[in-house]
Amino acid sequence: MSTGSSQQNLPGDVLPAVYDDLNCGIILHDPETAVIRDTDNRLESIYRYTTAELREMTVPEFSANSYADAETDVQGRISAAVCGTPQEFDWRIKRGDGRLIWVNIHLSDTIIDDSRYVLGEITDITDYKHTDRRASLFYRLLRHNLRNKIIVITRHADHMSDVAESSIIQESGTKIEAAATNLNQIAESMKQIETTLTWQRTNRTTQQAAKAVKDTVADLRETYPTASISVSKNVELWIPVSNAFHYALSHAIENAIVHAESPEPTVDITINTSPNTGRVEIRIDDEGPPIPDAELDALDEQAKTTPTHHGSGCGLFVMKWCIETLGGELRIEPADCCGNSVFFYIPLQTPANTDTDTS
Repeated sequence: MSTGSSQQNLPGDVLPAVYDDLNCGIILHDPETAVIRDTDNRLESIYRYTTAELREMTVPEFSANSYADAETDVQGRISAAVCGTPQEFDWRIKRGDGRLIWVNIHLSDTIIDDSRYVLGEITDITDYKHTDRRASLFYRLLRHNLRNKIIVITRHADHMSDVAESSIIQESGTKIEAAATNLNQIAESMKQIETTLTWQRTNRTTQQAAKAVKDTVADLRETYPTASISVSKNVELWIPVSNAFHYALSHAIENAIVHAESPEPTVDITINTSPNTGRVEIRIDDEGPPIPDAELDALDEQAKTTPTHHGSGCGLFVMKWCIETLGGELRIEPADCCGNSVFFYIPLQTPANTDTDTS
């Protein structure tokens, strides 16, 4: 990984041809400046950049936006490798085609033709990461959400059987119904995740973003006739679309409607190019109460799962996972005036010939 501007007159083609036969990508850094000196063909296929392009790039330019200080982090790891302490870590790369992938990086000090370099061995671990995160997600859902709701159902069922006819029975029945409904919603979300995993590779098409959004909105307008859902676009953009996209957008809009304090909720959806990432930004603004910090913190993969830190539902998990299967990112923050803003960042695709939206 390069951590600064490239230097002039750096020799190219440093790597021996034998490296092309390895089952991982190879990247070579200058031990003093950390700039990229050379890569092999496999590395180019993983990153979707040519070696010439990578020599001119910095770490933030081909890393996911979620890294707060990517340049300093990677520079420190390269320096440690130069000092004889090999480094191994996972990193999320933003490829040349805009898709985000996970890679494992091993950095070590090496000598080639009597010159010292830092050698990086790069392996695409995207599928492994997704599998690992799915397991973590299902653990959270089963360990906390499902178990807790089943406890509620059991407790109130026992209560009802022990109490004679009274208002208490009606109250307990209401609580049982609410818990069962929530449990059913969790089960439906898990089904959506399973469907997404099965079809994420084969059931994906390139569509105009506005049309894909409006298709989902049309269904929700029938379900929630009192809600006002607007869709605006500043430019025609194309994105990869599958069931995962529609699941994620449906959850974002339904959350906005269901949790709104008004009987006639308003949801505004804006489609534009993200100025910082070059990807397609789909922004969903609502007027509801702020999403609790516990719900947002539960999305953090680094956060420890505890009885008080797990989130109460799985709609946000579905959004996050579904958008990531498309190579994108999810961001949630307070809206400009009130409510919440949900952002989908999805790789920009080459326009399709058969999908148009003229509205």
